[in-house]
Formats: sequence, C-alpha cells, structure tokens
Amino acid sequence: MKVIAGIISIAILSAIAEQFLPWWMIAVIPFVTGIVMHSNGKRSFLAGFVGIAIFWLVAALMKDLPNEHILSGRMASVFGLPNYGLFLCVVVLVGGLIGGLSAWAGGLLREEKV
Repeated sequence: MKVIAGIISIAILSAIAEQFLPWWMIAVIPFVTGIVMHSNGKRSFLAGFVGIAIFWLVAALMKDLPNEHILSGRMASVFGLPNYGLFLCVVVLVGGLIGGLSAWAGGLLREEKV
C-alpha cells in the first residue's frame, strides 16, 4: 500500500513541480519521497520508477498527440529508432530510471539514519 501511495504522490507532485520548477525536480521529488516513505530500497525504487515513468508518459503524450507525432518521429530518426513509439518508450524508461534511482537513494538514506 505504501508503494501505491508513493507512486501517486510522486506522479502528482512531479506534475505540479513541472509547472513552476526546472525539469530536474523529477530527481528531487522521488528522493524526498523515498526518505519520507519509510520503505526499503526496493520499494522506494519501484515507487520512484513507476511514478516518474507514468508522469513522463502522460506529459510526453500530451505534447506529442496534438502535433501528430512530428517531433517524436524526427527525434526517433535522429537516434536511429524505427518509429516514434519506440522513442517514447526510451524516454519513459530514462525518466523512470532517474526517478527510481533517486527514490532508491532516498530510501537507503532513510535506512542508514534509523
């Protein structure tokens, strides 16, 4: 239950922070949530990974669908990917790894303090 609450809070707080703060807050918010969640490292990593991956997927689709995948298609060709869908998968994976690793670091920091 803590993991689901962590996922939801990370996704919502990241969406709010994106409106006012720089993009790298996707690393700070899961880190702080990992400290506050009182979970072990694995659960913190899962919550951070899924929370940021969901947030980045929704944010990318909200910007990508109105322009009919023009930018993501061009970026996919720059990176040598066959289509825009695979590019979006890579973007979500990278965002999820950033969120997961930062939440994991926060969870491990919490374990060390106690």
